[in-house]
Amino acid sequence: MTLTPKNAGWIEVICGSMFSGKTEELIRRLKRAEIAQMKTAIFRPAIDDRYEKEHIVSHNQSKLKSYTVEKAVDIIPLTNNANVIGIDEAQFFDEDIVSICRELAGNSCRIIVAWLEKDYQGEPFGIMPELMCEADYVSKLRAICVVCGDPANFTQRLSKETRQVVIGETDIYEARCRGCYKPPDKS
Repeated sequence: MTLTPKNAGWIEVICGSMFSGKTEELIRRLKRAEIAQMKTAIFRPAIDDRYEKEHIVSHNQSKLKSYTVEKAVDIIPLTNNANVIGIDEAQFFDEDIVSICRELAGNSCRIIVAWLEKDYQGEPFGIMPELMCEADYVSKLRAICVVCGDPANFTQRLSKETRQVVIGETDIYEARCRGCYKPPDKS
């Protein structure tokens, strides 16, 4: 059993590769908070235009109403005194996301953050390692490798695009295990 603080906020992190169920787990936790009559506020980055603008949506189409914001600092004015705050696809926010999460947790909020742990090169995604160090609880999820069926912890980009951020789905990415993952050619 995990004990949680009674008189303080905290930060929960849900991380993993693409298709590992991060958003699904975020939605599950937020729905449980709503059942418990807690006030929630949910945020998603504007850059992620794969689904509906006013919802976070998992790959299996589970969804919750959310705010779409451009920058991390836009989150605080929209929390509306919520005591449970969900943030999806945090890797797409600017570096202020860490201080925003820290500030909200310091105000006795439960913060649940989901993000892509590694980029397509298999490297930590931006400022996410700093947020992971700030977290009180970490859940690392794994997908299923589409090549061999083993647990997958890498996101294989199928296109030749070299920008770190390329928004896409199964048309551009696959979940791969360490053995089946092929790092991009760095030449």
